[in-house]
Amino acid sequence: MNITIDFETSHLVFPTVIGVILAILGLAILVRDRRRIAAAGSYWRETLGWMDKKRFFGTLVLTLIYFSLMVPVGNFWPNTGYGFLFCSVPFVFLSGLLFMHDWTLRGIIPLAIVAVVGPTFVWWLFTYPLFLTLP
Repeated sequence: MNITIDFETSHLVFPTVIGVILAILGLAILVRDRRRIAAAGSYWRETLGWMDKKRFFGTLVLTLIYFSLMVPVGNFWPNTGYGFLFCSVPFVFLSGLLFMHDWTLRGIIPLAIVAVVGPTFVWWLFTYPLFLTLP
C-alpha cells in the first residue's frame, strides 16, 4: 500500500470542510429565522446610522489588502514566512492607528513596537520551534 500526499492542494482540505459546515449552518439559520431576519430592517438602519463607518470600512479594506498581499509578497521568498511577516507589521500598525483616538507620539511609539515585535515573535515561533510554514 502506497500513500501519497498532494502538497499542492492538501492544505485546502480543512478550510473547505469548515467552509461547507459554516455554509450549512448559515443556511439553517436563514431558514429557521427568516421571518425575524425579514423584519429587522429598522434595526439595521439604526445600527448603520450611528456606527463608526471610517473604522468599520477601514478595517474591512485593511483586512482584504492584508490577505490579498500575503501570498504574492511571500512568493518573493518561498517557504520563509516573510509574506506573513512583511504584511503583518504594517497591518498591525495601520489597524492600531485606525482605532487610536489621539495620534500622539506617546501612543504611536508603543504601537510601532507592538507592530514589529508581535508579528516577528509569531513568525519566529511558527518558523523555528513549531516548524510550520507561513505564506
